[in-house]
Amino acid sequence: MTDSIHLLSPLDGRYADSIAPLRSHFSEFAYLRDRVRVELDFLSALSRAKLIRPLTESESARLDSVKAEFFSADAESIRAYERKTRHDVKAIEYFLQDKLKDTSLADLISWLHFGLTSEDVNNVAQALALYESRSAVLLPAFDALLDALKNFARQYRSTPMLARTHGQPAVPTTLGKEFAVYYARLKKSRDEIFSHRFEAKLNGAVGNFNALQSAASQFDWLTFSGDFIRAYDLEANFATNQILPYDNWLRYFDALRMANSILIDFAQDVWRYISDGYLKQAVVAGEVGSSTMPQKVNPIDFENAEGNLGIANALFVYYSQKLSISRLQRDLSDSTVRRTFGSALGHTLLAWSNLSRGMTRIAPDESKLRAELESHWEIVSEGAQTILRAVGKSDAYESLKEQTRGRVITEADYKAWVDSIAVDESTRGKLRSLSPFTYIGLAVELTDQIVAS
Repeated sequence: MTDSIHLLSPLDGRYADSIAPLRSHFSEFAYLRDRVRVELDFLSALSRAKLIRPLTESESARLDSVKAEFFSADAESIRAYERKTRHDVKAIEYFLQDKLKDTSLADLISWLHFGLTSEDVNNVAQALALYESRSAVLLPAFDALLDALKNFARQYRSTPMLARTHGQPAVPTTLGKEFAVYYARLKKSRDEIFSHRFEAKLNGAVGNFNALQSAASQFDWLTFSGDFIRAYDLEANFATNQILPYDNWLRYFDALRMANSILIDFAQDVWRYISDGYLKQAVVAGEVGSSTMPQKVNPIDFENAEGNLGIANALFVYYSQKLSISRLQRDLSDSTVRRTFGSALGHTLLAWSNLSRGMTRIAPDESKLRAELESHWEIVSEGAQTILRAVGKSDAYESLKEQTRGRVITEADYKAWVDSIAVDESTRGKLRSLSPFTYIGLAVELTDQIVAS
């Protein structure tokens, strides 16, 4: 059963369309295709290094066509070999032997997979998948979300809103500035994700070039290996055993995990703003918010994102725990774990896409924001006691605490208190000018500064 309704994973079933771009990097087909690419690139590199005869123009074109025209039937052919070998890389080698045996390249078949261990091919292919998916899929999705946050922050930079600390009314802020804080945090994560350099290795069964050195001891295998890896825009790591130490890949996953953790915080805050009525959601014709309550418009995009971010981060945490440890020079338990990279990235991409969609459907309910501010004049007491301290009132904090702590203060209450205290008229004027709607400090200027970066 191949139709999506029967598939076990929701990433390949229910959410298949949302994460489709990752499939070309992390499906089993993609993994086979990329390892075929590495094997044939290695054969070409041996020729360029003059360890084997030069390839003719038509022979190079033939190798390129095997890479470029790798289709499902080719992948199935490799899988047929694997059912016999129970070894996927050896199956790829046999597949390539079949591709070359009736061509002018038949004399080079013995140089396929020459002196390599399976991990030389696997780790390069997976490093390429991580590298290329970042550029082609993940960063564009992340940038779309960043743009949505930036535009929202800019649009509502001066929209006053009651801020809460410890869940309690605190002081006013602006809606745009609160979104700008998330933009600033995520921009730093974006820079870390973008600047990460992926490592790979090509150095044999325990990392010492044993087989390659024994076959061609006069050849500079260190330079060859480094050049081969760098040709893919990857970083060569020579300090390995049979497997590449995964520390480098784990740092990339840690950067993604940090971004996702920030976005969980964001999704929960937006959920609360919607719940409190600060944000309203667009009503889409035909959508249903409940099977029994017709009035509901659920914040489903933010809820769905929160769940998927949590799943992705659980996998990223497990990778850090599992892949940083290997038995002696290697064991095989990492192989099956590494095949789940697409799942972690799929849940990440799905969440980012949901958040971007959710951003298009929210807007402030400015009447609700104003009413909330109007109901809590006690939130200007911070400014009032600071003004009083500036003119030498040493008991300013205690005085305001007595008036406001645990109480809801109206505008009339506040202004009556201002009129009753013994201060000069200039100070009284400053106190009277305080308002929940204007006591926003430098929120607008800060927002402008943040979104300009």
